[in-house]
Amino acid sequence: MIVRTTAGEVRGEPIATGVRFRGIPYAAAPEGELRFAAPVPPPAWDGVRDAREPGPTAPQRQRTIPGLDLSAVVGTGWRRGPEYLTADVWTPGAGNRPVLVFLHGGAFIGGTGSAPVYDGTAFTRGGAVLVTVQYRLGIDGFLPLDGGATNLGLRDQLAALRWVKDNIAAFGGDPANVTLFGESAGAISVACLLGSPLSTGLFRRAIVQSGHANMVRGRVEADRLVRKIADGLGVEPTAEAFRTLSTEQLLDAQDAVLKPGGAPDLRGEDGLDRSFGLSPFLPLVGDDVLPEHPGSAIRDGVDLIAGTCREEMLLYFGPTGLLDVLTDEQAVAMLSASHPDAAGVLKSYGLGDGRKAGEVFVEAMTDLVFRDGVEELVENHRGRTFRYEFEWRAPRLGACHGMELPFVFDSLAASAGLVGDSPPVGLAREVNAAWTRFAATGDPGWAEGETKRLG
Repeated sequence: MIVRTTAGEVRGEPIATGVRFRGIPYAAAPEGELRFAAPVPPPAWDGVRDAREPGPTAPQRQRTIPGLDLSAVVGTGWRRGPEYLTADVWTPGAGNRPVLVFLHGGAFIGGTGSAPVYDGTAFTRGGAVLVTVQYRLGIDGFLPLDGGATNLGLRDQLAALRWVKDNIAAFGGDPANVTLFGESAGAISVACLLGSPLSTGLFRRAIVQSGHANMVRGRVEADRLVRKIADGLGVEPTAEAFRTLSTEQLLDAQDAVLKPGGAPDLRGEDGLDRSFGLSPFLPLVGDDVLPEHPGSAIRDGVDLIAGTCREEMLLYFGPTGLLDVLTDEQAVAMLSASHPDAAGVLKSYGLGDGRKAGEVFVEAMTDLVFRDGVEELVENHRGRTFRYEFEWRAPRLGACHGMELPFVFDSLAASAGLVGDSPPVGLAREVNAAWTRFAATGDPGWAEGETKRLG
């Protein structure tokens, strides 16, 4: 199948339920003067572009959790090449079909929209078009340098949505019926775009999976990070200076602030580090993308699904064995780096009352990092809102962060390292059908006001 886009023709690969296209540029390569600049449309090409193989990914270095293979979700590492602002499209064929646009997670420093779990076959089987997006990460995407554009990762996502609006009809999708969804950093991005004036008219519905609008930074905290990285590199904190550095140099500098104790103090005036130490790189409040806090600027008229996994933080602490050896004092010390009243918070969850410190810490952090922000997002949203909790427990990881993804995409076969050997196939069909139904109609199949228990 050959489709004509605004930049030229692309050739896809037939699959059992339709056609798949990979690595289609939605913006020009962010190199040279376009590095640290807002995305611009891709240059046109002659002839038919082969879109049957995955394209490059955003520059990144893979972070691992000992004893856990997450490659199905985060990919296998950096696929090099400058032209990485691309989209993959799965379509059942001609029509006027609902469109889902997915933003991957990865703490704003890693991940790819072409990872195996994000296969769109199940969505096309249900009659929908799926688009997955690559966007700038880390220093390239979320470091606000003088002389450069801010929130570049979000600007890339907006450019991808504009590309969808202009091109998706040629792939059989309805540009007036777009659902934007994402998980983790992708969900934070969706929540931010819900509060961005620049996203008006670009999507009709949204799904926020384990993320919310509170994981953002103010200018003061962001400037501390800029200065720390610039000082480490020995350059001025400007886009012009950073353009003289190689991608490898920037990744080295990124690694330095990701090490324990490597980042500056990123707590705001209220004493909170909004990322709770998970990533120094977050969207910035105070520019034209996010002129005000996105949680207070959520747009009317957008249908919303939002939810979490029951045991989010088990992903980070379960496989390492830390839960079994963590002491009360260590739990308080770990949370104190991000919260001004760590001891009081953990005590309210039962620390010191005979419960294991690891269990208390996971429960408290699941709420602080994920669930509380999702509840606030739901409360602030003005429009049709549906809440879920993913509860199915994998053999090793429980209902941890990201566990819903193979079920949302109904891609269990690609996810054995996450879900184990005998995951419930029926649950995957149920969840994927709910997301597809919501994209088509605005109704996932359960009532507003209730929390749907998945699993």
